[in-house]
Amino acid sequence: MKNFFLAQLLLFLCIEVVRGQSTLPKAEADSLLAVWNDPTQADTARFKAMDTYAWDGYMFSQPDSAFYYANLNFDFAQSKGLKKQMAGALSMQGISFLFRSDYAKALKYFKQSLKITEEIPQPDGTTGDKKGIAGNLIGIGNIYLEQDDYPKALSYYQRSLKIKQEIGDEKGVAASLNNIGLIYSIQGETNQALDYYRRSLDIKEKIGYQTDIATSYNNIGDIYYKQGETIQAQEYYQRALEVSKEIGDKKGIAASLQGLGLIYNRKGETNTAKKYLLDALEIQEEIGDKKSMVTSINVFGDFYNKQKDYKNAIEWCNKGLTLSEEIGAIALQKAACLCLYDAYKGLGNGNKALEYHEEMLVLTDSLQKKETSKLLQQMEFAKQVLEDSLETAEKERLIEVAHQEEVRQKDRTRNIAIGGGILVLILAGGIYSRLRYTKKAKAVIEKEKDRSENLLLNILPADIAAELKEKGRAEARDFDMVSILFTDFKGFTAASEKLSAQDLVAEINACFEAFDGIMGKFKIEKIKTIGDAYMAAGGLPVPTDDSVKNTVLAALEMQTFISKRKVELDAAGKPCFEMRVGIHTGPVVAGIVGVKKFAYDIWGDTVNTASRMESSGAVGQVNISQSTFEVLKDDSDFKFESRGKIEAKGKGEIEMYFVSKA
Repeated sequence: MKNFFLAQLLLFLCIEVVRGQSTLPKAEADSLLAVWNDPTQADTARFKAMDTYAWDGYMFSQPDSAFYYANLNFDFAQSKGLKKQMAGALSMQGISFLFRSDYAKALKYFKQSLKITEEIPQPDGTTGDKKGIAGNLIGIGNIYLEQDDYPKALSYYQRSLKIKQEIGDEKGVAASLNNIGLIYSIQGETNQALDYYRRSLDIKEKIGYQTDIATSYNNIGDIYYKQGETIQAQEYYQRALEVSKEIGDKKGIAASLQGLGLIYNRKGETNTAKKYLLDALEIQEEIGDKKSMVTSINVFGDFYNKQKDYKNAIEWCNKGLTLSEEIGAIALQKAACLCLYDAYKGLGNGNKALEYHEEMLVLTDSLQKKETSKLLQQMEFAKQVLEDSLETAEKERLIEVAHQEEVRQKDRTRNIAIGGGILVLILAGGIYSRLRYTKKAKAVIEKEKDRSENLLLNILPADIAAELKEKGRAEARDFDMVSILFTDFKGFTAASEKLSAQDLVAEINACFEAFDGIMGKFKIEKIKTIGDAYMAAGGLPVPTDDSVKNTVLAALEMQTFISKRKVELDAAGKPCFEMRVGIHTGPVVAGIVGVKKFAYDIWGDTVNTASRMESSGAVGQVNISQSTFEVLKDDSDFKFESRGKIEAKGKGEIEMYFVSKA
């Protein structure tokens, strides 16, 4: 309480200094502060006044100041015991960090807010402020979106949308639709993105949500820009700019200016484009929007590369790389490295160009590792939320049981008639309490069920997992054309003699983790690992026309990863692996083996022949059989080197080919 009143005093002393920087009209700002400073006003009215002052006055222009006022509001709400308002203040603090690209702190505040919203009692006897929960889910989704974890972001957005539709929160539904559209946009599905953006805009225009109307205009402009519809894109960016200027939304103004800069660059009006982008960059620096700053900076690097002004290109791209490294934006780091690669290549400095090309490859792998790290972080977050919910439910149940026991003790001293009546009430209360506890237990069970299903999908292909859940078993199936991929490390024994057991396992895991990511990228089914060997199959459990090609592309990318890793480890003086890869295409039988610790496996002569392709191959190469070659021989994406007939153990002479990208 003392800290709160001290904060109020400080506010009174500094308010005149800060007020001039607010984007609110002076009369409106004065009115809000008058309510906040008036102790005769209702506590909720005072909180709302400061909340509006922080959001409308500072969030989109000075998010650090918005944090300050939100923190002041949190202290006020806490001193008055207003849990819903406490959660709202924490959520606003999370948003302020999100706007400043400080994702760790943003997540911390959203988690604190979510915990409070889940505990708020409701009139129907349940707990959980649905509107507050949905708002925090979308906030957490935004964090994952900023970190390029699109599946997780989409999951949070969909959960939030479902809740907001249930409670009829039109403003919240519009925000969720917009964010789902953003996911589709990032993934290149522009028509779906445009559909979600327009559905979101229709709701915003209906309810007059000006700030987010500008956001929708910018987003629709982005889609038209991606689709090459320059006139429509420019029209929507211009609309967004006008609305953002009208409401003083600096973040929105910068986004519109950046979009217009890209439009003029596409039209070949370079000077105009630079002016718009410099104006955008100036605002982005002012509000601390580092991620958007990197985008603008990288565009300037590309400008200068196209003009063959490589010295300036290197200067700008280095700025972009430094800043993107600071905020941990790997995709933007890749873009900056590509810019530097082009610049040094243009200067004829091959060594420097190669350095940044290799850095791009490292960053590609880092993206996959980052996905794994995020997944673990998200699993831990889900676990903590679940534990908190269980703990809260159990505490409430024990309190209820203790209360009922106390009532029973008192009732024993009363007459039988009164005691009988009270006993009925106690039983009813017990049933009601049990129903509440059962409802919460069911929710916990549902969460655990979801986690179990996700674990099952990690072990088995989705179709097989579905069949196993439905029937309790999964039938073995015949497949006519499956491409089996085998890998094996050369120098494994020698490396194992130089590395500790822990380091050896860590190195194998680093390689297999990267391989898993490559399999996911090309939709190849990982079958198993056997020691230092890795086995995968393309074309099952769902056959596709491009499975043979994708299996070969995956193998080539695996070799690229191992080659690059060897360069890194050699430079560090550490032992490293080299690898052989073999592929054969033909019929197999696939199914589940075992009852305990079951696994999805494949059998047939195709598997044996694929193993021979690997053992008869060469380090750094992808060795394929005649049957695989016949499928791909007319594909212009590949080059083939005939090896003639090679003796394969137990198979006699087999026609083999080395394959590489054209």
